[in-house]
Amino acid sequence: MTADQPSAGPYAIVAVASSAGGIQALSTLLGALGPELAVPVLVVQHLDPRHRTVIADVLSRRTDLPVKLAEAGEKPSPGTVYIAPPDRHLLIGSDGILTLSSTELVHFVRPSADLLFESVAGAYGARAIACVLTGTGMDGAMGAEAVQSRGGTVIAEDPQTAEFPGMPRAVVDTGAVDFVLPLVEIAAVVHGLLEATGQ
Repeated sequence: MTADQPSAGPYAIVAVASSAGGIQALSTLLGALGPELAVPVLVVQHLDPRHRTVIADVLSRRTDLPVKLAEAGEKPSPGTVYIAPPDRHLLIGSDGILTLSSTELVHFVRPSADLLFESVAGAYGARAIACVLTGTGMDGAMGAEAVQSRGGTVIAEDPQTAEFPGMPRAVVDTGAVDFVLPLVEIAAVVHGLLEATGQ
């Protein structure tokens, strides 16, 4: 299936990437997705590996969705948010099972949005949605191209309104983007995509 062909079935997964400013952006997005989400959400947020992370606890207070750090060997459940642990790449296999990796940094970061998006593209093809939110650098741009090349849908936060525009701008600059939206509009578009294919 090519990127210009319609999806053959409903979306199966949402993958989200953020970096600087990401906790607030994720709070806004996840809080607006609501409790009845039909697919799992995988998140790469760049975190300081030197400290124990409380991101799952923080985000749990800001959304009705269950939020947890991803664990190797898990099969993601619909309506649950899985966050890459600090200093571990998060990937998903064609069998729908999560894996964690300590392989080398990609664009100076681990976890890498590029690796997550590429694994989601490989596992789900046209049934994947990838979202890139605020952040510095270019992590997520190559992965977004992979998602779109497999027929998936790519959403970038509008660089004009992002707290840190580097990551979403890098995605927009590739041309591999279907929607460029203010942060507050992304959740509604995700819901619209899920509902349009669920009929």
